[in-house]
Amino acid sequence: MENTLQHCLSLIRFFSLSSKEFLQKIHPYKNLLKRKLYETLLNFHLDPDFDSTDNISLPRNPKIDGIIDSKIVNNLDIISTISRCIADVNSKISHVRKFHLPYNFQLLLRGSRDGFTPKKFHELCNDISHTVTFIKVKGTDEIIGGYNPLIWRRSSGSWDKTKDSFIFSFKNNDVKDAIISNIENIDYAIYCRYDHGSRFGDDIVMHASGGECAYYNDIRCKKVQYNKKIRDTEGNFSIDDYEVFQIVKR
Repeated sequence: MENTLQHCLSLIRFFSLSSKEFLQKIHPYKNLLKRKLYETLLNFHLDPDFDSTDNISLPRNPKIDGIIDSKIVNNLDIISTISRCIADVNSKISHVRKFHLPYNFQLLLRGSRDGFTPKKFHELCNDISHTVTFIKVKGTDEIIGGYNPLIWRRSSGSWDKTKDSFIFSFKNNDVKDAIISNIENIDYAIYCRYDHGSRFGDDIVMHASGGECAYYNDIRCKKVQYNKKIRDTEGNFSIDDYEVFQIVKR
């Protein structure tokens, strides 16, 4: 079998596999691999400080179909970046695993389809954990949003505590100038209220001052509870669209 496969093995992106995939799909057949290659693979998957990239083929580009259905995001680099933050993946050679895609993003709400009111947000998103919100800022190339590991709730106003939420911004549908801002004041990470949509601390606010059935007319972003400023300006702004997805393991 080793002789039969010798011309195929060099085409396999071993270093693009997750550690779980390596354990289940490669380790049982370790005798088919050259010893040096197998030891390098072990180091890669077991040692977080491993930084050798000799003779490592970069991953091929997967298709976005099936991972996310979005009118705002069409770049797997963005999805991969957010997935890494959710999974807390940090590697010196993360570019070797260019796309970290362990999740499917299941659409719960799209403003242009379902409406831009808090009422619709709570109908479609309440009691669902592990959600990501994308907001397209009107008249710019900016996408901002955040990750909420907790559930959204309809309440008269309450703060939820978590150390795992974060907010982000991207420009030009690219990760080149991405900003990831982690929660700093964990007691005020997520805010739930009947006349609000996705609200991450006081840093990203979607509010309808006319009540839950009114359109959002108070949308703003500034640095308060999260550790980095994700927009240059802190005033109110309008949006082209917004989407909320639930994160589900693939």
